[in-house]
Amino acid sequence: MDKGRIIAYSGTGIGKTSAALGYGIKAAGQGKQVYVIQFMKGQLSNDFLDKLEPELKIFRFEQSVDSFDNMTVKEREEEHKNYANALNFAKKSLTTGECDVLILDEILGVVEEKIASEEDVIDVLRSKSMFTDIILTGINMSKELRDVCDVVYNISKEE
Repeated sequence: MDKGRIIAYSGTGIGKTSAALGYGIKAAGQGKQVYVIQFMKGQLSNDFLDKLEPELKIFRFEQSVDSFDNMTVKEREEEHKNYANALNFAKKSLTTGECDVLILDEILGVVEEKIASEEDVIDVLRSKSMFTDIILTGINMSKELRDVCDVVYNISKEE
């Protein structure tokens, strides 16, 4: 078995989530268990991805239907607890070995918005087994998170 890696798709371009999901679909096609935890996207419909269960499972802990950008300040504050629950679930999934690939979609935005600290996210990442792949997505990546990644892809539009 290959050694697991921490991979990040960051940058201002579009396609970070698509790249991460593509990675997950490929892994699921190889018989691996893939968990996708989405942050800051609200309760979007995922009818197509539901067809990929049980190999690829999507989890959203937000209660709001709206994306984070469209929430009121009060709604954002209420979602903080849900984001903490999502991080705890991610850590538990890694600690127990429930998944072979864990995609933390828009986790970099959670750090940027100061909903969770870099240390909180790094603590989750350190819970991975040596064979688990973790994918991070988001626009801006701190140096501390970059340093724990094995591979970082910067997705941006060419000028």
